Amino acid sequence: MSTPPPPVPYFAVHVNVFTKPGTASSFLSASLSNARSSSLEPGVLRFDVLQDKSDENKFVLVEVYKDEDVSPKAHKETDHYKVWRETVEDMMDKPREAQKFKTYFPATEEGWGYGGRKLE
Repeated sequence: MSTPPPPVPYFAVHVNVFTKPGTASSFLSASLSNARSSSLEPGVLRFDVLQDKSDENKFVLVEVYKDEDVSPKAHKETDHYKVWRETVEDMMDKPREAQKFKTYFPATEEGWGYGGRKLE
């Protein structure tokens, strides 16, 4: 058995969000706006918004950054993040939970990124 490769330098976060009943649509709208702006940040490689198929009040935000320290902190200082945080705060059924991950594959920035394209 071969030794696994070291992780690549990118950093991934899965943010689990549970919204209050009746707020999923508003949360999704605010989160999509935040994701579109976040995907244009220089340190962000991916910013995905996922909604559970069986529970409309459960979401996962998948964030992939170029590094673990600078880019996530810079993201939290952006105006769009601050607006999102204030907008969705009262929609949360419980505090959001973040899981942090090492990344192994894809091994290149291009594999994670949007190729500099503006996403809709």
